[in-house]
Amino acid sequence: MDDIRLKLMEAIARRKLVTVQYNGQSLRLAPHLLFERHGDLFVSALNLGKNWRSDEEPRLGHFKLGGLAAIRLSEEGFDPLPGFDAAPPREEDTPLLGV
Repeated sequence: MDDIRLKLMEAIARRKLVTVQYNGQSLRLAPHLLFERHGDLFVSALNLGKNWRSDEEPRLGHFKLGGLAAIRLSEEGFDPLPGFDAAPPREEDTPLLGV
């Protein structure tokens, strides 16, 4: 878990993409925010492999770090979503690090 947390922190700080295994799927993520909810760590990230409807704006998904595995930091960078606010998704969440 610490390796995943540290790599995500580096990815957020350096605005780098990551590849992870999540629920048996390989995902490419642009991590924007690391936060805590009820003692568990989560990352808010843009899933670059998600198919969006043409009328739908891309938005961040929230991934529990406990469900992530095989994280690889990419050298490929990303720009945060326009209008991104580093506030956590819920009022009771605690933000730890954001782009």
